[in-house]
Amino acid sequence: MQIYSEPTVQEVDFFDMGDRIRILRSNQKKTLQEVADGCGLSKSMISKIENGKTIPSVATLVKIAQVLGTTISVLLEKEGWAKAVVNTQTEAMEQLVNTEKGYAIFPYAAQFHGKKMQPFLFKATKGEVIPHQLSHEGEEFIYIIEGEMQMQVGETEYLLKKGDTLYFNSLQKHGITPVSDEVVYLDVFV
Repeated sequence: MQIYSEPTVQEVDFFDMGDRIRILRSNQKKTLQEVADGCGLSKSMISKIENGKTIPSVATLVKIAQVLGTTISVLLEKEGWAKAVVNTQTEAMEQLVNTEKGYAIFPYAAQFHGKKMQPFLFKATKGEVIPHQLSHEGEEFIYIIEGEMQMQVGETEYLLKKGDTLYFNSLQKHGITPVSDEVVYLDVFV
C-alpha cells in the first residue's frame, strides 16, 4: 500500500486552457465567430479567452466545451494522467483565480483526465459579484463551506448558510448573491 503524505498540486494554467480552446477550434476549422455565436458571446471575448487575457466564468467554459464537442474537464486538465489528485485547503485558497463575473474559482483535480464531474472551489465577496444568471447543460451540487449566499434557481430563491447544500438541474437559470461579506463554497458540475 502506498501512502501519499505530501500532497502537491500544479497550478491550473489558464493560458494553457486558452491554447487548448484555440487548438480545438482550429482543428475543427471553426472560426472565432462560429464559436462566439454558439456560446452567445462576442468574437472579441472568445479571442481574449484564447489569448489568456480574461478568465471566463464556469458557465462560459461549459458553453465553449459544448460548442467544441468536448467537456470542461478537457479544457482545464493538465497534460498527463493522475490516478488520484490531492488538493490541500491552503493550495486551493492560494490558487483561486478571479473571473470576469467578480468571483474567484479553483478547479479541483485538474490533473485527473476523463472526470465524470468537475468540482470547483468558489469564493465570492459581497459587492464584487456582477449580478447575472446563467444556464447550461448538466447538474450542480453546492456545499457552503463558510459564509452565506442567496442562490436563485429558476423562480425560487434559497438562502444558503454554512453546511447547507443545494442540488439542481443547471438548465434552470441560476445565480448567486453573497449575503455575508464573503462566501466560500464547493460547486460540483456534472
